[in-house]
Amino acid sequence: MNPHPPLLKKIPSVTLLLEQPEFEMCLADTSRKHLLNVIREVLVEKRKAILSGFEPELDLPTIWKEIGMKLTAKATDHLCRVVNGTGVIVHTNLGRSLLAAQALEQVQTTGKYYSNLEFDLELGQRGSRYSHVEDLLIELTGAEAALVVNNNAAAVLLALDTLAKGKEVVVSRGQLVEIGGSFRIPEVMARSGAVLREVGTTNKTHLRDYEAVLTDQTALLLKVHTSNYRIVGFTTEVPLEDLVALGQRHNVAVMEDLGSGSFIDVSRFGLEKEPTVIDVVKAGADVVTFSGDKLLGGPQAGIIVGRKIYIQALRGNPLNRALRIDKLTLAALEATLKLYRNQEQALRDIPTLAQLTIPLSKLHERAKSLYRLLNKNPAAGITVEIVPTTSQVGGGALPLSFLNSYALALASDKDSSSEIERRFRAFSPPIIGRIEKEHFLLDVRTLQKEDFPFIAQCLKTWAD
Repeated sequence: MNPHPPLLKKIPSVTLLLEQPEFEMCLADTSRKHLLNVIREVLVEKRKAILSGFEPELDLPTIWKEIGMKLTAKATDHLCRVVNGTGVIVHTNLGRSLLAAQALEQVQTTGKYYSNLEFDLELGQRGSRYSHVEDLLIELTGAEAALVVNNNAAAVLLALDTLAKGKEVVVSRGQLVEIGGSFRIPEVMARSGAVLREVGTTNKTHLRDYEAVLTDQTALLLKVHTSNYRIVGFTTEVPLEDLVALGQRHNVAVMEDLGSGSFIDVSRFGLEKEPTVIDVVKAGADVVTFSGDKLLGGPQAGIIVGRKIYIQALRGNPLNRALRIDKLTLAALEATLKLYRNQEQALRDIPTLAQLTIPLSKLHERAKSLYRLLNKNPAAGITVEIVPTTSQVGGGALPLSFLNSYALALASDKDSSSEIERRFRAFSPPIIGRIEKEHFLLDVRTLQKEDFPFIAQCLKTWAD
């Protein structure tokens, strides 16, 4: 039996709401169908509240106010800008790498106008979409050929499906990684139809372990770069050059999944040594796969470079069409790759590289600039101080590298650090930071100049 029949009967009907002048006013900004759906949602929420033991406001002005608020919320873009004060440069949850201005300009032009996506302007006939970046990738990496798909997981899947379907792929046990989104090498291999052959142990694998399992069913020697973790201590792994020599002796292709591929040796900036794509190609790998939106600093893409015979096979796989990239990704990738023709320009103009390599002294100046701005109109009960901290590369790259940085640490005499974090996250755009030692931290390494006045304005309205 319904315990609240009188209150339920007070919920106005859809028909009654349709007769109100507010209905016609709302129709000026939305469709009739959408407005009806929102009205029904509000009424259902009222019914659920009553059945849960609450007594919600049921007068018409309140209901129309709630309908208006819901219409506004639904009209707001769900994918929105956020302010990244976490200090994680390639933040997977916040969109990974920011694009260079040149890439954004190329994306806008390609999206606004028709393009020669698959049209050969010289011959006046159908062309290949991959031609826009293949020559650049060959030039920058030294590979014979290149192909691009929609992400690195797709690149690995396409390579395994093409080169090893129904045959064995030999992998060191210590390289059977799982990355974000439950992407596991063994499961991707099973999906591709390849047969996994593990060798060695978690911490030690020798060349003899690979050689001992080679048969006429071996299609590929796969090396997976552990870009999101490290095994340290009593450990041994086989250098790529030795795997290549073994593959050549037995006529077996060698592939390396770099995960987060880089064109620049970042160790010269005090970061952990990471093999570059150029190094891996030079070492003789037949196929190399890596991401476009991590250390490379471009759009999401899975980039495949290597020997022409293998890249051509991948390009001819029907699965390639299902995994291909769109015109906007190609536009952003081409513009990003062009910047690498001049490394100093790449370091300056590609945001990921610029954030990685900014001097600590400049970060301190940034922190002091933001501190002065926040203290012009201090919020009552909020303390702000500059503290030393550490940033991270993120995106499953350079797991042992921590970058010295500075942050603004905020605390309140009334609210907890969790409440401060929640309130900053509720601004529009949301401000995302991190909590350390009961302080809310905004790391200036990942903040942009235009974020500073906005953060100051948000803090000014804290007491409102």
